[in-house]
Amino acid sequence: MFGNLFEEEEDEGGSSSTRLLPKGGDEPPPARGRSDLCGIKNQGGTCYLNSLLQTLLFTPEFREELFSLGPDELGCLEDKEKPGAKVRLIPLELQRLFSRLLLVDQQSASTAALTDSFGWNSSEGTNQHDVQELNRILFCALEHSLVGTSGSTFIHRLYHGTIVNSIVCKECGNVSQRQEDFLDLTACVCGVLSLEEALWNMFVEEELFEGNNLYRCAQCDRLVTAAKSAKLQKLPPFLTMSLLRFSFDFAKCERYKETGRYGFPLAFNLRPFCEQTNGDDADYTYDLFSVIIHKGGCYGGHYHVYIRDIDQLGRWEPPEEDCKPKTQRKVKEAFEPRLQEDDPLSVLTAIISQEPSKTVLVDQLGQKLMNMIGSSWNKKFRKSYGPIGKFLQSHNDVFMLVSNATKVALKTNLPSPVTEPPVPTEPTTNSDPLAASDPGAAEQQQGSDQKQEPEPEQGSHWFDLNDSTVTSIRESDIEKQFQGKESAYMLFYRKTQLQRPSEALNNPQYKVPFHLVQKAQEENIKLQEMREKFEATNNTVELRLHLAPCYRLDNGALQPADKEPSGGTTLSFDRRQTVGDLRLSIYQMQELWEGDMALTVAKSLPAGLHLYNTLTDDNVSLYSAGIYTNSDLFVWNGREVCGAAILTGAEWEPVLLTVVRPFLDEDVEQEARNGMEYKESGGGFENGGPGLKREARGFAGGVTLGEVKEALGEPKESLLCQEHKGGKMGGQGAGEGGGASGWRVFPPDDMQRTLKELSLKDGDALLVLEPQSFDSSVFSLNGDVVTVTTPSDCRWLQVEFQPHGGGGGGEGEVEERRKIKVPATGNMLLGEVKQRAMEELQQKAPGAQFCLRQVDCTGKLLPPVCEELSVRDAGVRLMTTLTLCPGNAPKASQLFLHFSVGAAPSTGMEMDIIVEETSTVKECLKSMLDAVGLDGTCWHLRRLDWCEEVGEPLMDEDASLSELKISSGDSLVVTEGQLPPKGFLKLTMWLYLDPQNAETDFKHTDSVKTGDETQSPPAPLCGGSTLELSDVGQVEISDEATLEDLKTQVLTLPALQNMFVPTTAFMRVWQLEGGRLARILRGQQLTLRKLKLSSGTDLCVQQLLKEEDLGPKQVLLTVKMGVPGERSYYPPEELLWDASRDSSPRSLRTCLAAHYGLSPDSLLLAKHQPDKHIWEEISNWNQQVSKKKKKKRTESLLGAPFHLKDGDTIGIKNLLIDNNRDFVTLEDKQGQLRLREQAEQRRKGEKAAGSDVAAPQKNSGQTKSRKPEVALSINVGEFR
Repeated sequence: MFGNLFEEEEDEGGSSSTRLLPKGGDEPPPARGRSDLCGIKNQGGTCYLNSLLQTLLFTPEFREELFSLGPDELGCLEDKEKPGAKVRLIPLELQRLFSRLLLVDQQSASTAALTDSFGWNSSEGTNQHDVQELNRILFCALEHSLVGTSGSTFIHRLYHGTIVNSIVCKECGNVSQRQEDFLDLTACVCGVLSLEEALWNMFVEEELFEGNNLYRCAQCDRLVTAAKSAKLQKLPPFLTMSLLRFSFDFAKCERYKETGRYGFPLAFNLRPFCEQTNGDDADYTYDLFSVIIHKGGCYGGHYHVYIRDIDQLGRWEPPEEDCKPKTQRKVKEAFEPRLQEDDPLSVLTAIISQEPSKTVLVDQLGQKLMNMIGSSWNKKFRKSYGPIGKFLQSHNDVFMLVSNATKVALKTNLPSPVTEPPVPTEPTTNSDPLAASDPGAAEQQQGSDQKQEPEPEQGSHWFDLNDSTVTSIRESDIEKQFQGKESAYMLFYRKTQLQRPSEALNNPQYKVPFHLVQKAQEENIKLQEMREKFEATNNTVELRLHLAPCYRLDNGALQPADKEPSGGTTLSFDRRQTVGDLRLSIYQMQELWEGDMALTVAKSLPAGLHLYNTLTDDNVSLYSAGIYTNSDLFVWNGREVCGAAILTGAEWEPVLLTVVRPFLDEDVEQEARNGMEYKESGGGFENGGPGLKREARGFAGGVTLGEVKEALGEPKESLLCQEHKGGKMGGQGAGEGGGASGWRVFPPDDMQRTLKELSLKDGDALLVLEPQSFDSSVFSLNGDVVTVTTPSDCRWLQVEFQPHGGGGGGEGEVEERRKIKVPATGNMLLGEVKQRAMEELQQKAPGAQFCLRQVDCTGKLLPPVCEELSVRDAGVRLMTTLTLCPGNAPKASQLFLHFSVGAAPSTGMEMDIIVEETSTVKECLKSMLDAVGLDGTCWHLRRLDWCEEVGEPLMDEDASLSELKISSGDSLVVTEGQLPPKGFLKLTMWLYLDPQNAETDFKHTDSVKTGDETQSPPAPLCGGSTLELSDVGQVEISDEATLEDLKTQVLTLPALQNMFVPTTAFMRVWQLEGGRLARILRGQQLTLRKLKLSSGTDLCVQQLLKEEDLGPKQVLLTVKMGVPGERSYYPPEELLWDASRDSSPRSLRTCLAAHYGLSPDSLLLAKHQPDKHIWEEISNWNQQVSKKKKKKRTESLLGAPFHLKDGDTIGIKNLLIDNNRDFVTLEDKQGQLRLREQAEQRRKGEKAAGSDVAAPQKNSGQTKSRKPEVALSINVGEFR
């Protein structure tokens, strides 16, 4: 009934937010906070477990009973794998977790080992359950685990109580009693105002059996009036109360949560509810020490816990607001602007500014946002602003990630890079302005403030433990959990008479076994060493120094003086040092430097190097100055470079413009008359159309347009024009269909505006025209729009006659080919062009039909053009060639399709057909069958995939061709057989023949595929290596089947009968693309639909020598170590690289160094691109700049530009013994030579023709479904 009731909402819990990883993947866990208490990490949905574990930890009697059990009774964790050993995992892991929470100096501990001992898999960590249910199941599991030990009854001793239920007969006075055991009590919330009232209803009020509800008395032997009551007979030392806040409304058939006010006392006496009342008050008095709180609704939420620190293990500090005098709080409230809850920038800024340290943990930001505005980020802001992590990165002018990207701060109040600024533990009194002038008034004011909230007594300090975060709270804060969406859910009381010994106070090692204390101390030493090492590594930044003598001012920016730029000098420096220390180091490097030295932050732009702010304060650290890894610094005298004054700042940022000028010389006209075709990259036609030439020029962004004209040396009467982006002409370039390009003339007022004000950016085109340019027919002025028209002598189309329809032929056929030039304009109909061509070619044979077809760059004929369209509308460029072929031309409402029967069409063997675009698939199939003389119903149509192989079938035979996005020129295959049922996939299976791993000689008689390129010795992963695949048949399987089901079905193929595989985990399944291994299919239980497999996909199976279960971000690479001094490599090896935590080059280099036993700094890496026969070097410090966010981010090898995936080859050079940094082998050289020869052959035979590329359709998003209800269980071994 309550499935998904406790599913944790995203960004609500402590660890639900997106974690921003630092640049290093080996970051040690942070130390404890100011509370000196340790939190617990959330595994995704285990906040309920964390809250209960913290409650048990801060129950000293439970903790000490658990620690009293030694290895002689519980066994040792090291022996758990030994056969026959009785190791009680759950209490042992609980002991280890408690000792780490008490003694290890880390912000939070992991429960992964404990949940593993429960028998939970990885998905259990993301399923949240009821904490009341967990409390009972965990106690039951502990009791079963401790059978036969001295601690077998400690749960019973601490938590067991009894209730006696009595029924008194009103006739004879007979009393019938029944005892009931309990470990916790459930209290009703609905219709009750407090816990005392609920207990009163349970144990004081009597229920009468009367009227139609009589009781059968055993003594009277008849139905009589009776009274039923219950009393507490035995009270446990610890009383657990579960509040029934979740209910089901049977009238509305929906769940709901009771959010009304429900009070509970901090201490109360149970004497009125007990059967025996003659004891001392101390025997009945209980004190509250833990409150587990549920925040959210009945369909999701988050747990955290308020706990009283009985043994004074933590350091309690007054909450932030209590540290300020009352008058200061009032002044702040009066002048503080009202929070704008609809503005995420305002909300996040307010959250961070209210923190004592002015920083917030990134994984706690979502929780604090919900506390402030009552709604999560996902519900309120995600749709408009995206994930919270990306929002922080896009507003890097306001927020900054500190402490290795684990915390976020405002740029105006950054903490120190090493340690957070301490917060005073006591309220400061001299912050009040009255203190200096009137000390007495100040003391009186302070005294009045302290009366508001007295300091808690020792042993009554309360903390809020929210997953990994621990904060101090006031006892009065508990009252806030009486009602609302965030309210108390479980209460834990302890008897007042339970006193703690003095040696237990402030002593976390009290009663902890020595071996656990020793392990904790060793772990603390390792953590300290890791932090020191990480701090030193993390504060080292790589700076690029650009020296002024190596640069000159050109085009509004600094350009290298040498033709081959060196990229500056690289310097490693500690960012905790000051700007003065950096300046001194540079002075020592440049011994010949004379005069002043200024350090200015620079940036490489398309126009060149530009300078921004100068570092003037020598006492500021590089961290505070905003200097990070890969920052560019320009070293100069602060005034000039090579005698030229330098303008610095963002307002003078240079812009690289494309200056366009008229270009109609005799050479161009002569070539046009000779019928030579222009290419887009050719001299006069480079994107700007015929008669235009382009030149890249840089200008400072702060100069005016008039100054740009002067710099270009143009007369005052010249016109400057900007490319027309909108309007009718905006979509037509000069190269398209003989159209015209439009330019807008800048008005005179714009001459006084700067390039920044005109929003001109890099790459924008600027057309410069003199008045006499309009005397030509190329340029015309209409208002403020200049039209550039194709010259009249370039308005022609060449028509080539091919009587046999093209596609090669003998010498006689070549002789029959004739070419003529037809005058044409963009508005001329193609039917008129064909008519003129046929007249000049004298092709007027009666009954003969001809059509015009374009030719692509490979010489292949494209579909016939529609003769009802104009040259421009059909997308035909002027000064190109059309082929006149036999055949009919389609109308505007028709499609020209290629088809073949049975298999993918080969060159020259496909047939053509013209059908209406409104025809259905069934009608189209019938037309094709009629055309080839076939009949019958056992046929269906299939598409061709991107590699020209038979692809998916057209499943909906009643859909029209236009609905299925089939366009002219598409190829279809008429395939024999009925359509496969919907939801079933037909997959072609191949077997990889690996000579290195194969132990059995498989004798297959099927065809074998071999990779067309040889780069290295045979390896299973290298895309360009020799790859032998044997066809083993096809399988038909449902798309709802799992990958494990697919492997099982593949093993039943006859060709694999001799293949021995113990389990399916010994098989690897690859997806093939273009005959190459593309990706490994992961996830044994994932369905084929989720793996995005479709019918016609080629898969390859590979036998393994050991089990394999790859994670989603584990990449299987082929690594090859270079032979020192030679241009070759040792035999390749497989390497599994885990990129889940860190996918940077540093992580891969560390993984390879561990594999080969070398130092990471001595390795040089490169990725092999087999299709180009080149190696792309992987640098350790490469960074990219996001165009949208203008922020540098650490490069991920899984993204651009490397896109590492399964099967990629990584070359390695050990620089300690190999000075050759070139990865290219002799085979690569030969492959590059072949590619150049092929490109040259294509260049000679290519003909100018354009082809449209269809835009890929976007997959529609799927709505997120709720998780199914999962039962909670803990597996316990047998110890009886």
